[in-house]
Amino acid sequence: MAWIDRWPDWPANAIAIHGPPGCGKTHLVHVFAQKADALILPAQGLSKDALAEHLASPRPIALEDCDRAVDERAILHLFNDAREKKRNILLTGSLPPARWPLALPDLRSRVAAIPAAEIALPDDQLFEAVIIKLFADRQLMITPDVVGFLVRRIDRSFETARRIVAAADSYSLSGKRPITIPLLKELLPA
Repeated sequence: MAWIDRWPDWPANAIAIHGPPGCGKTHLVHVFAQKADALILPAQGLSKDALAEHLASPRPIALEDCDRAVDERAILHLFNDAREKKRNILLTGSLPPARWPLALPDLRSRVAAIPAAEIALPDDQLFEAVIIKLFADRQLMITPDVVGFLVRRIDRSFETARRIVAAADSYSLSGKRPITIPLLKELLPA
């Protein structure tokens, strides 16, 4: 969030945010887009021709999922255009930019040189808050012992927490039972 708050005073015209799926990268992209009036584009399917219409605008660009299969020439063209026009680019991916599978040496070196921020897996306190919020979003009341049980037993990822909360909600509804530790023991693998 600090990079987004710091915009437009970034140390470079491009920055990258990386972290596991479901950690909040897309949320930060939308915060950036609102703050900077930026265009949000998916990296997959982006071609040099498709990019041309977006480059006519001086708006910053947020490019998501850059560590998946991408048209490297289109992204290199975006970097060149951004440098020339002093346009800002926010890039996201699951992996750190230096580990993105890029074949073009020019693009690989440019991406490796940009500042990058990692969204790490949550600590206990944050993970508890995430679980409580996910249940609250579904208007489900849970007890602190249920939260503690989940924090100790599920993978420490936002995606896993979302999946488990959805499954607990569904399982609870189908059995017309409250979400308790015994219900979660039935639901979770041993």
